[in-house]
Amino acid sequence: MTDDTQPEILQFGWEEWISLPDLGVPALRAKVDTGARTSALHAFDIETFGSAKHPKVRFTLHPIPGRDDLVIPCSAPIVDRREVASSNGEKELRYVIESTLSVGGQSWPIEITLTNRSSMASRMLLGRQALKDHISIQATDRFFQPELSYDVYHTSKMRTAQPNRALRIAVLSREDNYSTRRLVEEGEKRGHTVEVINTTRCYMAINPMTPEVHYDGKRLPRYDAVIPRIGASITPYGTAIVRQFETIGTYCVNPSAGITASRDKLYAHQLMSRAKIGMPNTAFAASPMDTANLIGLVGTAPLIVKLLESTQGKGVVLAETKKAAESVIDAFRGLKANFLVQDFVKEAAGEDIRCLVVGGKVVASMKRTGAEGDFRSNLHRGGSAKSVRITKAERETAIKAARVFGLNLAGVDLLRAEAGPKVLEVNSSPGLEGIENSTGKNIAGLLYEQIEAQVRPAPIRRRKTKSAG
Repeated sequence: MTDDTQPEILQFGWEEWISLPDLGVPALRAKVDTGARTSALHAFDIETFGSAKHPKVRFTLHPIPGRDDLVIPCSAPIVDRREVASSNGEKELRYVIESTLSVGGQSWPIEITLTNRSSMASRMLLGRQALKDHISIQATDRFFQPELSYDVYHTSKMRTAQPNRALRIAVLSREDNYSTRRLVEEGEKRGHTVEVINTTRCYMAINPMTPEVHYDGKRLPRYDAVIPRIGASITPYGTAIVRQFETIGTYCVNPSAGITASRDKLYAHQLMSRAKIGMPNTAFAASPMDTANLIGLVGTAPLIVKLLESTQGKGVVLAETKKAAESVIDAFRGLKANFLVQDFVKEAAGEDIRCLVVGGKVVASMKRTGAEGDFRSNLHRGGSAKSVRITKAERETAIKAARVFGLNLAGVDLLRAEAGPKVLEVNSSPGLEGIENSTGKNIAGLLYEQIEAQVRPAPIRRRKTKSAG
């Protein structure tokens, strides 16, 4: 039995309301022109990205004529680049994309060329290729199909209805390690273009009108987001680069101020103290005359003496007696090193909890246990890790600690003490290997979900500038 049902005939006038759902454009007035083969869409700030095998283009458009303050960012794979002659005979080489056209309750794919139509009355032209065989054209009238409204661009539903467009993302990292590779792998798996940028090879053009970041002799392109993986040894320069991206207006997963504050252990403890976050009793002094008082402020031995610049457990010493503590402090002072003295939380028994916070939520947690005979639980020092269920108090403490520094990605290390959770450190570049392997969770994927939510292409309303005079 054959299906003889004929498709419904759509009647088009010379102008119709259409939508392009793949591009996040719910309402657009389009001119129908059977004299043109390919459809054309108004686009500006056109920029290519992606690999040579899978090139993509991103662009922005003003969907409402005369409303240059309303901007929609879009992106799509490039299917071709071809020469197109305009109505006045001028030829232009344009990028061609494919997108879904929706009109009158029906949808079908069409090819679209990208060009600046700011001087045209309509933001889109529908050519012959877009018009199906069962479309009847009535060139003497318009709006045969249901009329849409530009009011949709001013509703709260506009943001949630937007597609997850392909993004161009930079990972600031000098290392080819597990975390960097996972960020590239997961980003590309989600259709984004992810570029690893060596932080120390970046340099900046600092000026009020066109601030830029350059790399290997070229200006870096406009990124949708930057994921900073700044090593401790280059914190000042690395955060300056992040600050430059912030100046340009790029979304940075972790802000420069938060990275700087978290790396300064003294300042970090002062910030957490101000926020009333539980932590081991801590003391700091510059004068060698204050050693006894310094120890007294923290409590009795055993004590932890920690260099302010310590990372991965290096420069952290356990002094089991008061005499040992005095010796370590004198040795550090002899090296003109800055350090903290902290109470040793005995009940933690060489274990700590790493809570991974993404976008204000604890998405994974693991218990780290130090190697035999080592009070430090760092995985880099031979410690082991396993997934752990945390308490409500521990979850709230981790979230609060990340919020103090404004970090959207943070590894919060805390101890289980009798008086409640005590934060040891907040890491702004937490490694992904240990926690992904121990918990089985896709942390990189959760991070990209947070990035996509932040830079989703909802309409941007630009502030109108007042004309002089």
